[in-house]
Amino acid sequence: MASDSDLRLPSIDGLRAFDAAARLGTFERAAAELHVTASAVAKRVGTVEDLLGTALFARTGKTLALTAAGREYLEQVRAALSLLTAMPQHRRARQRLQKLRVSTPPTFARQILVPRLQAFTSAHPGVELEIVLSIPYLDHVPAEADVEVRHGDPQALGGTVLMDDVVLPMAAPSLLQELRLKTPADLARAPLLRTPIEPWAPWFRAAGLDWPEPERGPRLVDLGLTLEAAVSGQGVALGRPSLARRWLESGILVAPWALIAVPASRYCIVQTGDDAALAFAAWLQDVCREELAAALRALPGLRPAT
Repeated sequence: MASDSDLRLPSIDGLRAFDAAARLGTFERAAAELHVTASAVAKRVGTVEDLLGTALFARTGKTLALTAAGREYLEQVRAALSLLTAMPQHRRARQRLQKLRVSTPPTFARQILVPRLQAFTSAHPGVELEIVLSIPYLDHVPAEADVEVRHGDPQALGGTVLMDDVVLPMAAPSLLQELRLKTPADLARAPLLRTPIEPWAPWFRAAGLDWPEPERGPRLVDLGLTLEAAVSGQGVALGRPSLARRWLESGILVAPWALIAVPASRYCIVQTGDDAALAFAAWLQDVCREELAAALRALPGLRPAT
C-alpha cells in the first residue's frame, strides 16, 4: 500500500485548465473561459503533466489533441471536478450569505417562531438562518448562537423581554364537561398537569388558593408536551395563550375562567451586535407582540386575578 508521502496532488487550477483546454481545443479559448492568459493555462497544464510524468496533449501548432494518457486522465478529472462543483459551499452566492444561528426553546419555536419565519426570510434573502433548540430546564444552550431566546427569570437572564405573558387554566372541552368546574376551588378534584417550567403557584395565589404545587401525575419537562396532554384530555394545564392560541381559537382547548396571572418566567431575547442579529431581534419582538395580542383576543373577558 502506498504511503501518504507517495501521494502528489495537482492543483485545482491545473485540473480546470486541463479540462477547459481539452473541451475547447486551444489554450487561447481555455484562457478566455478561465479569465487568465493563454500562457498561464499552458503553464498550469504543464505543471500537471510534470506531476504525472506524462504528456496529456499532443501539441500540433495551436491545436491540442489528447494523448491516450490524457483521455484516460480526463475522465477521472471530470468526475472529480463534477463532485466539487456540486458542493453548494463552493458557490459564490452561498458564500455571500450571512449566516445567523438562532437558539430557542422548543415550544416557542414551534408555536410562535416557525409559523412566522417566512416573513423574515423573505425580507432578508441575504441571511441564512439556522434554528437550533435549547432546553431551558436542563440549561442546555447550543454554543455560538447569534440570537438566543431564553426562558426564565428576566433579571437573571438579561436581554429584552419578548412578551408580557399571562397564564390561566385550560383544558379540553370534554374534560371540562366531565368535571363541571364552577369555581377555581373546584380544581381540587381535577387532574392538574404539572411541569417545573410553569409552576401553578402564581395562579393559585392570584386566585386566592393557598395550595402547594400538584404532586400527582406525570411531570412533563416541556410546555408543549403539557399543552398536548391537555388537548388529549389528560388534565387541566396552566397555559399561556401565546403558546396555545391556535387551540384556543379552534375550541380544542377552553379556559374555564377568564382569570389570569403573571407567570413565574418570561421569554427574553439576547443577541450579538451584528446587523442580521439586530434585525432578527427587532422582527421577533414585533411578532411576539402580535401573537400575544391575537391570543388575548381569543379569550374575551380576560381579567387579572385580584
